[in-house]
Amino acid sequence: MTGVTGTLVILRHGESTWNQQNLFTGWHDVPLTDKGVAEATTAGHTIAADGVQFDVAHTSVLTRATATCQLALAAMGQEWLPVQRHWRLNERHYGALQGLDKKATTKLHGAEQTHLWRRSYDVPPPPVGTDSPEHPVNDARYRLLPPDVLPATECLADVVARVLPYWHDAVAPQLLVGQNVLIVAHGNSLRALLMHLEAVSRDDIADLNIPTGVPRRYRFDDSLHVIDAQYLGDQEAIAAAAAQVATQSRV
Repeated sequence: MTGVTGTLVILRHGESTWNQQNLFTGWHDVPLTDKGVAEATTAGHTIAADGVQFDVAHTSVLTRATATCQLALAAMGQEWLPVQRHWRLNERHYGALQGLDKKATTKLHGAEQTHLWRRSYDVPPPPVGTDSPEHPVNDARYRLLPPDVLPATECLADVVARVLPYWHDAVAPQLLVGQNVLIVAHGNSLRALLMHLEAVSRDDIADLNIPTGVPRRYRFDDSLHVIDAQYLGDQEAIAAAAAQVATQSRV
């Protein structure tokens, strides 16, 4: 049965410039493309058509997520909504792969190794050094964080380990008092959360892809067990977009 528990919508940011170029992006900060802006606005209209009104939103501290959040809220007429931003919702850090072309990486390292880096649960790519511009210790937005929490590379298990404390400490309490919550984040931070919410196994999560700009709505019972989860919008188009994500590194 359901009580006062709020509704959750998760939304992967719209297409970014590095999505468009098929590059490993990770914690590198890039803007939305024109298509990404349109996806974010369309997502807002789709959520509004479903009748959801939010009490609070959460995003990462990366521009493609914060911009998507603001565009979606504007489309809903909720620009005024309080937004909480946190690094724990950031995309997975791809280490030394950040900025590399996915198909070129497959040609260089082979399909098996590239797939292992992209999709295994517990095998991270090679790390970057603290002297690299890709290391977050060199980014001003993380200057107040202890250096030892900033990753030089991550696997999905690492992302789960940093996302779930934020879920339990910040998001779950809001849902439990009946607030409707929007989370705008990234493919891997949302896969980590989905894995927890929907009890997806380590093996099955490798084949699960979240398309850009498509809202996924959750309804819960009083113990925050999922009673309904579905993408909002054209289901055939959503399935095609998810399948496209799966082929990004194929040569």
